[in-house]
Amino acid sequence: MGRYVIRRLLQMIPVFIGTTFLIFVMVYALGDPVAALFGDRAPDPATAAQIRKDLNLDKPLVTQYLLYMGKIFTGDFGTAFNGQSVTELMGTAFPITLRLTIVAIVIEMLVGVFLGVVSGLRRGGGVDTSVLVLTLVVISVPTFVSGSLLQYLLGVKWKVIDPAVSPEAPLNELIVPGIVLALISLAYVTRLTRTSVAENARADYIRTALAKGLPRRRIITRHLLRNSLIPVVTFLGADVGALMGGAIVTERIFNIQGVGFQLYQGTLRQNSPTVVGFVTILVIVFLIANLLVDLLYAVLDPRIRYA
Repeated sequence: MGRYVIRRLLQMIPVFIGTTFLIFVMVYALGDPVAALFGDRAPDPATAAQIRKDLNLDKPLVTQYLLYMGKIFTGDFGTAFNGQSVTELMGTAFPITLRLTIVAIVIEMLVGVFLGVVSGLRRGGGVDTSVLVLTLVVISVPTFVSGSLLQYLLGVKWKVIDPAVSPEAPLNELIVPGIVLALISLAYVTRLTRTSVAENARADYIRTALAKGLPRRRIITRHLLRNSLIPVVTFLGADVGALMGGAIVTERIFNIQGVGFQLYQGTLRQNSPTVVGFVTILVIVFLIANLLVDLLYAVLDPRIRYA
């Protein structure tokens, strides 16, 4: 196991370098950050040249990337165009989005796995058909529609919640946004669990366990569910990073000033240091999440061992 972890960590290095370089190139190729800094006003050529020199924009792109990565390893992610440190923006935004992501992941796991197990064990029945239709409807409805609808019904019409989340974003105010963020992923988790449970329920080891007279609850929890959760864990591992970086619509609807909000503002204003810095952290989150998923395989399935 130790060798496997070390090997995976070493494999993450070129992936991190390649991904961050592509992101750096694409972000800085969107336009001139100096021109975006001045907006509609035409900058003075001497001032613009000095700003480009201060930001290392007068150097080749590869050199800019190397200088930027050198600062990152010292904890310096640069300065946003409003003069605020990108690290300070991260310290405010990432805890909010992390809480929102945890709420969404918990909802996905509890509701999605439960519905998937119930549907998979009753394949072809009325419950199974209802779950399949319901998940298809959820997948078909865009997030901005479901989010706006829940915000209007619960926040404006029935006044159960506040329509907008406060700047501190406490956990109790993130429950409804977490449901909105988790809906589509929840539908996929349900379908994955349902398919995996239905396939494993016909496996030889399940029939053997039934023939031995083991309790049905033990067969489901100790044998069927553990093997059926492997594809679900794979999906959830990739979904963690996707939820943290893809919460732009949800955060805009509920006025949550998290990672999605900062990425939206940074892209809209061509604030390249903010976008590159936040996406760099999201790349690290993706890599760590996938490593944890690989390690969880051996926990769920004892047949999996890492040489």
